[in-house]
Amino acid sequence: MQHSAQQHGQHATEQGQHFGTYAADHLPPTYPERAAWGTAQPLRAWQQEALEQYFRTEPRDFLAAATPGAGKTTFALRLASELLRRGAVARITVVAPTEHLKQQWADAAHRAGIRLDPDFSNGDGDYPRQYHGVVVTYAQVAARPPVHERITRSAPSLVILDEVHHAGDALSWGDAVLEAFGPAARRLSLTGTPFRSDTAPIPFVEYVRDERGIRLSRTDYAYAYDHALRDGVVRPVLFMAYAGTMQWRTSMGDEMRATLGHGDTKDITNGAWRTALDPGGEWIQQVLRSADVRLTHVRQTVPDAGGLVIATDQAQARQYAALLSGISGEEPTVVLSDDPGGSDRISAFSDGTQRWMVAVRMVSEGVDVPRLAVGVYATSSSTPLFFAQAIGRFVRSRRRGEVATIFLPSVPPLLTLAAELERQRDHALDREQSDDQLLDDDAMDAAERGDSDDREAAPFTWEPLESSATFDRVLFGDAEFGQLVEPATEEELDFIGIPGLLDAEDVSDLLKRRHARQAARIRDRPPSQEVPEPLYRNMREERQLLNSLVAIVAKRRGEAHALVHAESRRVCGGPPVAQASMQQLRDRIRYLRKVVDKR
Repeated sequence: MQHSAQQHGQHATEQGQHFGTYAADHLPPTYPERAAWGTAQPLRAWQQEALEQYFRTEPRDFLAAATPGAGKTTFALRLASELLRRGAVARITVVAPTEHLKQQWADAAHRAGIRLDPDFSNGDGDYPRQYHGVVVTYAQVAARPPVHERITRSAPSLVILDEVHHAGDALSWGDAVLEAFGPAARRLSLTGTPFRSDTAPIPFVEYVRDERGIRLSRTDYAYAYDHALRDGVVRPVLFMAYAGTMQWRTSMGDEMRATLGHGDTKDITNGAWRTALDPGGEWIQQVLRSADVRLTHVRQTVPDAGGLVIATDQAQARQYAALLSGISGEEPTVVLSDDPGGSDRISAFSDGTQRWMVAVRMVSEGVDVPRLAVGVYATSSSTPLFFAQAIGRFVRSRRRGEVATIFLPSVPPLLTLAAELERQRDHALDREQSDDQLLDDDAMDAAERGDSDDREAAPFTWEPLESSATFDRVLFGDAEFGQLVEPATEEELDFIGIPGLLDAEDVSDLLKRRHARQAARIRDRPPSQEVPEPLYRNMREERQLLNSLVAIVAKRRGEAHALVHAESRRVCGGPPVAQASMQQLRDRIRYLRKVVDKR
């Protein structure tokens, strides 16, 4: 598709075809930043092609999916300008996910010669006629759908639904959007992530069945990350994955020890992951130090480059900020989800040169901070939608060769999503397996809370005990580089110290050379003389792991622990736990892991 898009866009430009008013013609290909390197034409090739596709048929509903940073806002406003010029619509309503984005849309529309009121409230009932329309949020529409339906009916209207998947955030929201904008003459739906992690249908999106009978969303025009990367519109993304050894106490009082990223059960992966993110542990502290070193390297060639830490909750965000203050010598900007001054802080950070910002979960999608170049994914969320939205904060390209670097825990769900960054997803209303078998926020929260029925039997609380970090690997595209090494060593610096300005091809070549150099170092290294752990320590850890798995199975079945122990002995053989050999313990652990995974 991409080669034809480029050729088609160039042909249209040669023919002098354009859309919209004079002001809209001079809107940069991406707003609010200037055009990325290599986009000298007023419109990018994909924007030109998408507009031509739209105006060939002028459908009532049109869904455009374009990767974050590609210029969806400019595309939408050029389309709106042309519809106004032709008299096809007389009013425009933009629906955005957040209050912060209302102002951003109004400012962009002003540059396109379209006057939108971002201060409209439901109590106003209507807006002054000097405006072409309003910018509202999905929550605002859901609060009083009849107000927006009346505005929609008052004149032929274009409704722009920004990040339209938010209309499915709640059933009431979807119903409100359908009621308010059902009478619209035209509806343009935009998304950078054309899928949701649930199966709530998205209003005004068409679903078609594939060969398996699964209903998938149908996108009218798609401009995926891999296409944008080839065009130089977005940055290449390096993922720096860190593993390590984690130790924690479960809600049952058992002490657990596991290596982050090993193929354990979800419960054990949850525990290791949560332990890694604990601000008091060495894992997150070391990863923050490494990320700050990476940011320093990037700022040698990109002086205003900034970093973002995405935290799970407000308490952790504040603690991460305190750690970064000590590491970098500079106070980070902290943005909390319920902070009324958050938008102003984001804007100040975006316009400044400060090193770090820490946000709860993420800076809202669509909020652009183009100088972000280094990220730390320090949150428990691993749904495909959330991950794509988070990484989208780092991919906007400002100049040729900028590279984004994301530090993350080496856990299978995140590594899978990182490897599939270029995969185009559609929203599925039918699932063969829940959430692609990935962990999600609900699973992590449930693991933290435990069951109320177990509180008397298990009066302990989950507690992180100890963590350590090792550099695991670099993921770039579908390739992996690096070996397990100690942080702050020459081997780690081989990767986190690569230049901040490189073309995608140069990044790949450099990673391959450094991977080969590191492999040679490891090969020539003298054999380790470390003394193995005493047998009793290894036996103790295996028994603890076995007991934890027994507790998990017993809890799910509502059975006594003794019955589960007896079952594992019957299937695998051997004496009671106290007399079992190392191999017999491991056989029972392997069996119970299969039992847990079948759930």
